[in-house]
Amino acid sequence: MFTKPTPAWILAGGGFLTACAGSVNAVGFLGVHHRALSHLSGPITVLSTELAAGELTLAARAFLVVVSFFVGCILSGFIVRQSVLKLGRRYGFVLVLEAILLVVAVRFLKTGDIAGDCCAAAACGLQNAMATSYSGAVIRTTHMTGIVTDLGLACGHLLRGNKVELPRMRLHAVLLAGFFLGGILGTIGYQRIGYDTLLFPAAACGITGLAYTIFKHIDRQRRNRIAPPTPST
Repeated sequence: MFTKPTPAWILAGGGFLTACAGSVNAVGFLGVHHRALSHLSGPITVLSTELAAGELTLAARAFLVVVSFFVGCILSGFIVRQSVLKLGRRYGFVLVLEAILLVVAVRFLKTGDIAGDCCAAAACGLQNAMATSYSGAVIRTTHMTGIVTDLGLACGHLLRGNKVELPRMRLHAVLLAGFFLGGILGTIGYQRIGYDTLLFPAAACGITGLAYTIFKHIDRQRRNRIAPPTPST
């Protein structure tokens, strides 16, 4: 049950992350390989169809993208340790690492190297696993299937006259709008500057990650200063 009011930092952060993912995914679709990078439904379908058709090279490329996304999720779980969204966790390091992966991805994508797709997919996996729930609501920032499903279910309940969890709907609407806007910005950027478009979400993630890390460090120091001394034994 979604019982907590949604803080502004979660709405803003969720919209920001989905916009970054939407931009990355748009560039992936428009690029040389025309591949989804922010989720795995497309790459897994490509993997299965190419295997069935005997196109082992194309299947291997799709497999590498799937594995890269998975590795990104593993890294996120190892770094953050918890999947419930909460201030104070190591999100800053994850965002900086995502930024580095996107910068590296640009380098390889410009040469048509599959490593570019893999780095971008790993960045998306890293982000998507960073925080997967808040107050009972499932949060996914790199794909919209679950978001649209939950919004559709809520609309169906409204049509039946049933109560719905409005905070959850608002959160999901913000995530969907962010992804959609990111796709528009990613498309406009790719049409003008190509793969360098990914440098914008990379910079945004890197700056946000560093700012969050600095804030967390300052807040920890402040708490240590005002904390009462531990009585000696």
